[in-house]
Amino acid sequence: MYDFDHDLFLALNFDGGPTVDRIMFTISGTTMWIPLYLLILWMVWRRGGWRDTLLFFVLMVGAIVLSDMLCGMFKANGVMGELLPDFQPRWRPMFTPELEGLAITPDSLYVIRQTGMAGDWAVHVPVKAVAGHYGTVSAHAATIVTLAVLSCAAIRRRWFTALMVVSTVAICYSRIYLGKHFPMDLVWGALVGGILGYAAWRIFRHFGSTANGEPKSDRPYIKPDNNL
Repeated sequence: MYDFDHDLFLALNFDGGPTVDRIMFTISGTTMWIPLYLLILWMVWRRGGWRDTLLFFVLMVGAIVLSDMLCGMFKANGVMGELLPDFQPRWRPMFTPELEGLAITPDSLYVIRQTGMAGDWAVHVPVKAVAGHYGTVSAHAATIVTLAVLSCAAIRRRWFTALMVVSTVAICYSRIYLGKHFPMDLVWGALVGGILGYAAWRIFRHFGSTANGEPKSDRPYIKPDNNL
């Protein structure tokens, strides 16, 4: 499995130059996606009003924070890393000597990457991307999938679902481009996010004023008059 994961990573990671580096840093960041978060809250407000929006916001934040914490359980430097002291997380691709054909330790490669040493590297890593030792499990993948599953289930619009799919793929790929995650790191993160996003949706569906993604009408029911 590791061989396949390594080969797939090397096939997807490449040097796109400074412009592509900046684009991938932006995609992998937070600021760019603020309009998307506001769009989600606005669409939830349109369908269910302020009560549903507040409930959705609380569930969204809670699920995203929990997904990040769960991913941290698999990283020695994560929020909950001490809960699994015997678990050995995988080094990020940028610190994996096997990918470079080097007979050195990951720690040594980590030091080399920090210096920004030029060379004929197999893995493209922008200097500013060098951070954090471990990549298992991807918190980026977990959080964006959590948001995608919850929001798509609540909003139920084809164009919005397509937007979230494209956004999710873009964010996940940016992590590969920056040398931070192997594809399987993203798969495991997506699995965590899918479970938490679905759980949050079930709670929202139960307590929200909408059902099955369709807004309930505020108009009172009037029995038809058959004599008219």
